[in-house]
Amino acid sequence: MYRGAWLGALVGLWVWGGTAEAARRTPPKRATPVALSDRALWRAKGWVGLGSLRTVSTAVNDDCSGLTQLAYRKPGLSLLPELTLPGENGVKAIYRKAGTLGALREEPRAGDLVFFRETIDRNKDGQLNDGLTHIGIVERVGTDGTVTFVHRAGGGVKRSRFNLARPEARKDDKGRVLNDWLRRRDKRNRGYLAGELVAGFASVDERWKVEPVAASRALR
Repeated sequence: MYRGAWLGALVGLWVWGGTAEAARRTPPKRATPVALSDRALWRAKGWVGLGSLRTVSTAVNDDCSGLTQLAYRKPGLSLLPELTLPGENGVKAIYRKAGTLGALREEPRAGDLVFFRETIDRNKDGQLNDGLTHIGIVERVGTDGTVTFVHRAGGGVKRSRFNLARPEARKDDKGRVLNDWLRRRDKRNRGYLAGELVAGFASVDERWKVEPVAASRALR
C-alpha cells in the first residue's frame, strides 16, 4: 500500500515537472493585432463632442481631413500623398492617394473613409463646382442602410447619418432620421442632405504605408 502511494507520488512529480518544463518552453500566445480601421474608429468615437481637435493634437489641421489623419495616425503610414497638387485640399489629396492605391470602394463598411462633394462653397462663387470638400469615418452601417459616420464639422466632432437608398429623404415613415443636413441653404442653392453628397469610400490598410522620408514630410 505504502509502496503504491510512493510510486504514485513519484510519477505525479515526474508528470508535473514535465508539464512545467513544457510550459516554460512554449512561447506565449501573441495578442491578435488590432486592425487599422478598428483603431481609427475607436479613436474617432472617443472624440465625439469635442469642440476642437486642438485638445487632442496640434500636429494636424483642426478640420475634417485633420480628424481622419489623426485617427489613422501611425508611424510609417499617412493618408496624404507625398506631394499635394496646386490648389488641392486635404480631402482631394486623400481621395487621389486612395485611387492610386486601388483602395476606393462603392459600399461602406465600419472604419472606411467616406468622401463628400459640394458641402461648402469653397471658392465663393455661388456654384456647385468645388468637388470634394468633406471627409469622415464610417462608424456603422444599419440594417436599413442608414450609415452613421464621425466627422469634424461646424461646432466640433460629431456623428451624422446618411442613407444611399433614400438620399433625399430626411426621415422614414416612423420618423427616424435617415439623412442629416450637410450643406446649408444659401441665397443661390437649397440645402442638401448627407446622402445626396456622398462621393465614395476608401479602406485604409497596409497599402498606405510610406517611406520614412515621405512620412516625415506628410506630418509637417
